[in-house]
Amino acid sequence: MAIKPAELAFLGTQGIILHPASIWAADARLALDAQIALDAQTATVFPQNAGVPWQMTNIIDPEMVRALVTPMKASIILGGETKKGDWTTLSAQFPVGESTGYTTSYGDFNRNGSIGANIGWVPRQSYAFQTVTQWGEREAALYGAAAVDYTSELGHARGLVHQKFMNLSYFFGVSTLQNYGLLNDPSLSAALTPATKAVGGATWVSATPTEVLADIQALYSKLQVQLGGNLDLASPMILAMSPATEVYLLNTNSFGISVADIIKKNFPNLKVETAPEYATVGGNLIQLIAQTIDGIRTGYAAFTEKDRAHALIPDLSSWAQKHSGGTWGAIIRRPLAIAQSLGV
Repeated sequence: MAIKPAELAFLGTQGIILHPASIWAADARLALDAQIALDAQTATVFPQNAGVPWQMTNIIDPEMVRALVTPMKASIILGGETKKGDWTTLSAQFPVGESTGYTTSYGDFNRNGSIGANIGWVPRQSYAFQTVTQWGEREAALYGAAAVDYTSELGHARGLVHQKFMNLSYFFGVSTLQNYGLLNDPSLSAALTPATKAVGGATWVSATPTEVLADIQALYSKLQVQLGGNLDLASPMILAMSPATEVYLLNTNSFGISVADIIKKNFPNLKVETAPEYATVGGNLIQLIAQTIDGIRTGYAAFTEKDRAHALIPDLSSWAQKHSGGTWGAIIRRPLAIAQSLGV
């Protein structure tokens, strides 16, 4: 039999909610004036909660996603890295040989004519740097509870910091030392100024493919003059620029041919490389680099030590370890094999 509305209301005040059509009891029981089940407590001891702790429904993805950093391209543009000396080496002398001599008319008793060699020495100084990794026992354990190998993450960070500094030194060297980079070696020839474009200005922003190609041809022409003809269109070369500048190599003419297409056709062994460091405060810089001349590499990135791990020092409940390295910057052996243009 259905419970009467008054009884339903009373039960509701006791925290018992029933559908009006629910069958509860016979009239004889209802005569008890709905005093049944009043032994149940009328309020909860704890706050009402219909769920579970959120941690029970949470997961931690095992794949670590690290923050992006700018690419490190100096060693690629220079054609690789080379170790010179070790961490005790403070300076280096790079010999440069020059052949001398002259000839005269032949005569059986003539002693004229002479052959000689002039050897020059180019000095460079190394720069040593360091960093220290520290971690605590409880700190590592707390990260371990979240399935994070914290000490490995510190190792990754230390390696990245070293690589970033090395890359920076390869581009700019170290001030106050005879330590120079690819972009500021004092022996590099002065940068060209790009030609004025039809729409005005010298940048490639609105330049036609023909105008962009003309600026690249100017660099190639300068290299030809500097190298005395020891370069041709088939020579391996690097055209280095900022990522923002590379976009303009897609400028297309009315025939659907881009600057990149024209370069590929005319310079079959030229490779384009980009690095953010070519966006300088003075404008976008481009460099045309002849990679090798007469079998000699134009330059390379050099270091004394890439990463020397020193003693691991334990403390009361933590550890620390020093890592060090050393750089020579960029060793440009033939500066005349590099031409540059500023302001594209």
